[in-house]
Amino acid sequence: MKQKARTLKNIMEEQTKKNSKTVLVTGGLGFIGGHFIEMLLEKGFSVVNIDKITYASNPKLNDVFSAGFPGKYRFIKKDINDLEELPYANYIAHFAAESHVDNSIKDGFVFTRSNVLGTQNLLNLIAKTRGNNLIHEWPTSCPEFIHISTDEVFGDIENGFFKENDRHNPSNPYSASKSAAEMLVIAYGRTYGIPYKITRTTNNYGPRQHPEKIVPHCIMRGISGNKIRIHGTGNQKRNWIHVKDNCHAIFKVMTEGKFGEIYHISSPEEYSVNDIVRMTLEKLGSRFDATTVDYVQDRSGQDMRYALDSTKIKETLGWSALSAFKESIGDIIEHYKQHRRE
Repeated sequence: MKQKARTLKNIMEEQTKKNSKTVLVTGGLGFIGGHFIEMLLEKGFSVVNIDKITYASNPKLNDVFSAGFPGKYRFIKKDINDLEELPYANYIAHFAAESHVDNSIKDGFVFTRSNVLGTQNLLNLIAKTRGNNLIHEWPTSCPEFIHISTDEVFGDIENGFFKENDRHNPSNPYSASKSAAEMLVIAYGRTYGIPYKITRTTNNYGPRQHPEKIVPHCIMRGISGNKIRIHGTGNQKRNWIHVKDNCHAIFKVMTEGKFGEIYHISSPEEYSVNDIVRMTLEKLGSRFDATTVDYVQDRSGQDMRYALDSTKIKETLGWSALSAFKESIGDIIEHYKQHRRE
């Protein structure tokens, strides 16, 4: 039988397979995904990044990763809904998602397509990949799937903390789409034997975050002298975690976590939106008053408090958050001063 000619893609995948563990990251030009790729490359992993490039993406990261880690990074510009096959990988870290709640209220269908149907397409491809990997004699029957979710699937909680197996009660189209995606991951795991792990995390902050989020919004408007816009009273409470702490937790789950398990990722820091704005303004040398802050109409369906119990990941994987907001905000401000987005 005549042997098929090897394509460049085949050759690249063979080389990648021989040299190191490979992680396929979806949405790797986004805020958290970009930091996760940076960490993986620094740890010696090879990375294939699939990103369709939206308004919230940072395409400049492609040049940074390619130049800094030659031969270790590959980029595919593609919507996960349009994927017809998966490149070889030991792990798939699924970050790709529409995430801004205000946008989901304006058009929830976009969130369903990306967060629900996009996730289902990946799961369908993984199910097919199990057989294909055996044909290619690759070392794993299918890649391990790490699904990145959110504390918002639970809705809000007045007191206490949500545990991993508590009931979902989403409050907006974004959180509903993330909840639905989780259910698909669990169902496909049982039906097709896909090895999966799910992480849920709280509000991230750090450098390179899109200005639609509250921390960079504060910084950018504070730097330019414009008023910071706060929904409602600003008394909504959130748990805050540095993006690097979150990425290290996700890495722990990816490499050491148990299949079929969910892990909550949170820090000890709980602040209201007003608290975050006040601390940021103080670091900028400004006051928190009517000259710097503008309270605007509250978001429809606003959750008043999110809180996750992260005992499980601390006790089973030995992870804990290391960064503190007050100690980190100065460096984050300097980043935005140097990389101001118009």
